[in-house]
Amino acid sequence: MPEDKNKGEIVIYKAPEGPELRVDFHDETIWLTQEQIARLFGTQRPAITKHLNNVFKDGELKPNSVCSILEHTASDNKTYKVKYYSLDAIISVGYRVNSKKATQFRIWATQKLRDFLLKGYLISERRLKENQQIKLKELQQAHQLIMQALETKRLVGYEGELLRIISDYTNTWIVLNDYDQGELSLESVTNKKAVLLDYEKIKSSIGRFKSRLEKEKEASDLFGQEVSNKLNSVLGSIGQTYLGKELYPSIEEKAAHLLYFAVKDHPFVDGNKRIGALMFILFLINNNYLINKQGQRKINDAALTALTLLVAESKPQQKDVMIKLIVNLINNK
Repeated sequence: MPEDKNKGEIVIYKAPEGPELRVDFHDETIWLTQEQIARLFGTQRPAITKHLNNVFKDGELKPNSVCSILEHTASDNKTYKVKYYSLDAIISVGYRVNSKKATQFRIWATQKLRDFLLKGYLISERRLKENQQIKLKELQQAHQLIMQALETKRLVGYEGELLRIISDYTNTWIVLNDYDQGELSLESVTNKKAVLLDYEKIKSSIGRFKSRLEKEKEASDLFGQEVSNKLNSVLGSIGQTYLGKELYPSIEEKAAHLLYFAVKDHPFVDGNKRIGALMFILFLINNNYLINKQGQRKINDAALTALTLLVAESKPQQKDVMIKLIVNLINNK
């Protein structure tokens, strides 16, 4: 017969030296009398009565939920009403009884619980990953439908704006999922020749930026003060070539490396993160790449702040991942 994956697995506890017990099974659990529980754990019935009373007194279990009056046919062929206890009560007593058999049961039960926790976690983790991939594919398909609706129906007003917002967030979710999975790649980057930043113009922009911050008392005297020739090195690094080919051929890659180097190489005594973000934005503006087709900025202030801080806190070995993340966040807009 085909395996029914929806059925539960029955785990049988068998003590090394018996006993064999005939149990009642109904309401999705097993039921034993006090006498049977005593035989199971190798003790006397009064001990089971005492432990059950303590279980109920401590509030560990409620009698109504684990007790049931069932009919039992005795050896004299007469039928009597007998109180039975469910598996929850049996396990609770098993963890209280002081006997060799009860100790063997506790060792077995603890190991089984540990196995179920570990294996159950691993199974759940695998299923979560599988479900995540399914949901991601559904999200990508939905995004394609949204973009198709925007292009073919030329939606305007509230409906069009709503679809654009959903589309923008969808791109971000997809990128961040790839980031979590370590599957970010550089795709659909811009191949046109980039306009590099001029050192003197950047110095002038930093000066104006500093003046504005000083009026708001948000910059010290050391803000924007160069460390040796590091600024020139950062600006020159994004235009590097090797054997006649650019190391960072696309606009997105140049922008990402500019932000990364400006933050991580500390070309200034103070203000590296803020100036790095400024240079990043100025580079995108110079290359007509800050605004998307809908007339909106590809990266807003909050996203830029988060991205800059993420770069600052990243480890050197995470550089490639940071670059890919920046590229994907600006070229998917």
